[in-house]
Amino acid sequence: MLLSNFRVIFMDIPSAEMTKYAANAMLATRISFINEIANLCEKVGADVSMVRKGIGTDSRIGSKFLYPGPGFGGSCFPKDVKALIRTGKDHGSPLTLLESVETINERQKKVLFTKFSDYFGGNIRGKKAAIWGLSYKPGTDDMREAPSLTLISQLLEAGCTVKAYDPAAMDEARHRLGDSIAYAEDIYDAVEGADVLFHVTEWKEYRMPEWQKVKSLMRTPLLIDGRGVFDKTALEGITYLRIG
Repeated sequence: MLLSNFRVIFMDIPSAEMTKYAANAMLATRISFINEIANLCEKVGADVSMVRKGIGTDSRIGSKFLYPGPGFGGSCFPKDVKALIRTGKDHGSPLTLLESVETINERQKKVLFTKFSDYFGGNIRGKKAAIWGLSYKPGTDDMREAPSLTLISQLLEAGCTVKAYDPAAMDEARHRLGDSIAYAEDIYDAVEGADVLFHVTEWKEYRMPEWQKVKSLMRTPLLIDGRGVFDKTALEGITYLRIG
């Protein structure tokens, strides 16, 4: 009775363990795949949002976990991909596909910074960067393997200053980053005087800001949308860059 609404499959322990790892690795693979396609779309003039919609209509593929972004993080996907890669090596069965998934993901975490640097022709020392979103996904304060950490590290190394806001992860960020960055009170405080705004985590709180206010607060009205959720036509003259 208690299990009537759930799919329960009984199997041996090694198969159950492999199922858990393989499921997360498959989802991670989908993310790295669509990120590769998004980067190619930029080169050939295609729109990845249309491509995603098109392939997602195929019932064999579906649309889940096919959203381009700055890479996956968290406590499960990176760990489980690494675990399967190591298990394969230990047993003489290299998992070259998952090795590529991991490589693609690490490269993808650097895409937002590259767009920023390219926009300014590499002259970014002293620039002020605003970041919306620090956790690896909305609905949590978890910053393990978060794309924001890679971005912040790159920005600081390049001589930029960073001010960030996240609805849930501010305490975790202070614990991890200390006083290396500034912490904003809200989304508008984050962008004051900024030369770029990075949208890293797709919190609902960020979905409908007052764009005219955002533009007036920024020194350089540049938005790099890591999640591709904003309507370019509604940005009140803000320069808009996205993945794909």
